[in-house]
Amino acid sequence: MTNLTRRAFRAAAFAAAIAALPLSVQAREFINVLTGGTSGVYYPMGAAISDIYAKNMEDARTQVQATKASVENLNLLQQGKGEIGFALGDSVEMAVAGDPEAGFTAPLDKLRAIAAIYPNYIQIVASKESGITTLEDLKGKRLSVGAAKSGTELNARAILEAAGMTYDDLEKVEYLPFAESVELMKNRQLDATLQSAGLGVASLKDLATSIPIQVVTVPEDVSAKLGAAYIPSVIPAGTYDGQDVDVPSVSVINILVTHEDVSDETAYQMTKLLYDNLDTLKAAHSAANDIDPAKATENLPLPLHPGAERYYREVGILQ
Repeated sequence: MTNLTRRAFRAAAFAAAIAALPLSVQAREFINVLTGGTSGVYYPMGAAISDIYAKNMEDARTQVQATKASVENLNLLQQGKGEIGFALGDSVEMAVAGDPEAGFTAPLDKLRAIAAIYPNYIQIVASKESGITTLEDLKGKRLSVGAAKSGTELNARAILEAAGMTYDDLEKVEYLPFAESVELMKNRQLDATLQSAGLGVASLKDLATSIPIQVVTVPEDVSAKLGAAYIPSVIPAGTYDGQDVDVPSVSVINILVTHEDVSDETAYQMTKLLYDNLDTLKAAHSAANDIDPAKATENLPLPLHPGAERYYREVGILQ
């Protein structure tokens, strides 16, 4: 028997062995959960979701991927490189429209919604010694706005524009993830950071225990100029050490997004298990306390996945 014949024989034997495996083994489900930086809220929440799916979906194999968050997640989902991911509502709107300024070279037409979940609060935090107490005070200061063309950075652009400012009004703009922004503030290399996240984000908790901080108000006249995706909100007193009063700001709803090539059954299970295991999500991060299934389908800027829609009809949220 020649080497070529031996290789062909082994290949045929391997193929026969695979064919003999149970269908459940052959068709094992892979779910890649797209999150954000490890110091934000998306990552611990995504890790909890991944664990829920791994434990409760028969034959599922899951993975958590740290990313630059909203914009990257949406582009990866369009390419089929993830099965579920977190994204800010305004980023989703721009993805569906194909806004090149936001990082979408064409409309992302494969995206489908699983659920509107909890709000991201726009949290602008300055060091006390910077003297920054208002948005106007950011002029001539050093600000980190999140990774370039991330959902957070898109929020930063929108907030500054509504306040009549641009990046040109700042002394320095840094495009850094949350944890790196905080480290520079501790070292007096930055004056402020804008972070779009659930309340009690780990990076800002760390900052507030390290240096005196000032949480900056987004006033009503500025929030009124923002789009419908932005909701007037309040960062409650005591959210961070040294924050003794409620601080008006705005929030943007987060959406769990999938794509049309995910099967209806998988999308159904992903949706159902999300709500069956809310206590696990709340244990992963307090932001999950704001997840309300009754609001899961409200004001979505993209279609529901048919599998998710099946779940909401089954429980009476959709008629």
